[in-house]
Amino acid sequence: MGKVTKDMGILDIVQQYPQAVEVFQRYGMGCLGCAAARFENLEAGAKVHGFDVDQMVDDINELIEE
Repeated sequence: MGKVTKDMGILDIVQQYPQAVEVFQRYGMGCLGCAAARFENLEAGAKVHGFDVDQMVDDINELIEE
């Protein structure tokens, strides 16, 4: 099981795993400083931006496990 889940808050992920910013940028989610990022979990953010949340979780976990 991975370290990051789709239920985690976006800012919580970035604070715990700063290297995850690379994945957010790859998906075009440069809004890490926006107000919604403070309250949204990864699933909600991915849905708003039209991304597959499960793939994002896999990509983030793959990166942080390196």
